[in-house]
Amino acid sequence: MSILVTGGCGYIGSHMVYELVDAGESVVVLDNLTTGFHWAIPGEARLVVGDIGDEELVKDLVRKHNVEAIIHFAGSIVVPESVADPLGYYFNNTVKSRSLIAAAVASGVKNFIFSSTAAVYGAPREMPVKETTHLEPMSPYGSSKLMTEIMLRDTSFAHDFRHVALRYFNVAGADPRGRTGQSTKGATHLIKVACETALGKRPTMDVFGTDYPTRDGTCIRDYIHVKDLARAHMSALTHLRSGAKSDVFNCGYSHGFTVFEVIEAVRRASGVNFDVRTSPRRPGDPPEIVADSTKIRTQLGWQPQHDDLERIVRHALEWEDRLSRSKRNAPAMAVGA
Repeated sequence: MSILVTGGCGYIGSHMVYELVDAGESVVVLDNLTTGFHWAIPGEARLVVGDIGDEELVKDLVRKHNVEAIIHFAGSIVVPESVADPLGYYFNNTVKSRSLIAAAVASGVKNFIFSSTAAVYGAPREMPVKETTHLEPMSPYGSSKLMTEIMLRDTSFAHDFRHVALRYFNVAGADPRGRTGQSTKGATHLIKVACETALGKRPTMDVFGTDYPTRDGTCIRDYIHVKDLARAHMSALTHLRSGAKSDVFNCGYSHGFTVFEVIEAVRRASGVNFDVRTSPRRPGDPPEIVADSTKIRTQLGWQPQHDDLERIVRHALEWEDRLSRSKRNAPAMAVGA
């Protein structure tokens, strides 16, 4: 039996592949490599270069490799980009996910884990955010993910098919063993951008909006270490294998940091007082979003091991420095879904 990981050559996907391989699982990765890196996954995983929208390819992979579960990371993730190109996001994130789900059902795959996002909540009026909070995305990115959640819900009602949707908050950090990390050129992730600036890869960085109703005027986000997120997926896989029902879980630490607080953490870790500019707000950015992670802790038994901003930043810096000293920082952009 194998696990099929879509987008497994990207940032979060590659950490998941390592987590699965470390646990002794047989893994098949499906990635079109337009934004992922073939070197980001361990040699034990089988890489197939192809598109998740190709239903016949997916069905062939399920049959050849006896796939029992699909963990779906492939997709586009940049909120401002989604505002500028909504149709591209609905095609890549929603239409292609529909094809992947259809192939899974047709092939008899019963377990499916979906990489969703806290962006489905929009700008919530309650904090921290529960899974039952009203869903009102502020961007096509969030809407495209919510549409896939709805498709999964309805498919689970109609077929012998169970799913878990994991709503990520802000993912950061890198593999503590230095095997993979966020390798995106032109990244938009705050900690990645700050680390690049600290190491001289960028002359300066921008803070988008300093007039939010928060403690220092900048946005507040719940940062989760990518290793803990990968372990959350393992907990979800165990949940589905036990025959449990479909469900949705938040993935965060239940506390947040402002943009300025994150920048100061990177300055402390790097010892560099790098340049920061202030810019207007970006469309689609809520002032604050912090997870209520009670449900995943109690129902799946997930317990984070890296809930420390300094550690998250240190691992991100170590990976960024490794990229600087290697030839791996290629022009292609890594998937970060």
